[in-house]
Amino acid sequence: MSIDPSSIPNFGARPEPQPETGPAGPVIPDQDLVKQLLDQMELKYLVDDEGDLAAPWEEFRTYFMFRGEEEQRVFSVRTFYDRPHDIEQKPKILEVIDDWNRRTLWPKVYTHTHDDGTVRLIGEVQMLIGVGVSLEHFVSSTVSWVRASIEFDKWLVEQLGLEADIEADGDDKPDAED
Repeated sequence: MSIDPSSIPNFGARPEPQPETGPAGPVIPDQDLVKQLLDQMELKYLVDDEGDLAAPWEEFRTYFMFRGEEEQRVFSVRTFYDRPHDIEQKPKILEVIDDWNRRTLWPKVYTHTHDDGTVRLIGEVQMLIGVGVSLEHFVSSTVSWVRASIEFDKWLVEQLGLEADIEADGDDKPDAED
């Protein structure tokens, strides 16, 4: 099974007309299909110790996981946002992510409080794939979910006023000319 590069949504540019073809039958996506899609999106990825596919960014990691058996098989895209927040910030964070969850379809975001008191965010979305899905639906959904995960991080930085923290972190890094 192969992904047609023209089937990857471009979100903003006008699509070029495609020749009329009949609909492809349902596919049951697997990790190789996701790897192919990530390659075409020019995203770096790795396979972790548990066998899950992960795409790392600077402030978060997105995992592409398959769980369940046969007709109950689920494809899950889960993003772990690495930026730690103090437990005192949790009420404000909950208010902000509730706003995100009301306004958007995906990813749905929730908090996880670690034993040391830091709060981190996790975004998640799933698709039931056990009986098969159209390739076009799988590709467009996965691409949309990845882009929405990236957009959530940008949105959160704006909502919590973290731009100054990010710029300050960048000042500690050596310049390319040094």
